[in-house]
Amino acid sequence: MMNRLENPRIPSEARVRYLDGDFQVEAPGTFVRCAVTSSAIPLDELKYWSVELQEAYLDAETSLKRYKDTRPS
Repeated sequence: MMNRLENPRIPSEARVRYLDGDFQVEAPGTFVRCAVTSSAIPLDELKYWSVELQEAYLDAETSLKRYKDTRPS
């Protein structure tokens, strides 16, 4: 569920709560930052995140890397 209160022409970072299979925008914005690469991810392209860590990821490869890095061997 996304809120579209922001001005789409002015890029700004959103604050997001990551849920199972969905996310909730808590503070309006046009993008979030990848927790691993710091790349901006447009909200309409956000597909990978961790509910446990409350982090967004650029792509599946980055998500898997973070998962492996945060798990004990």
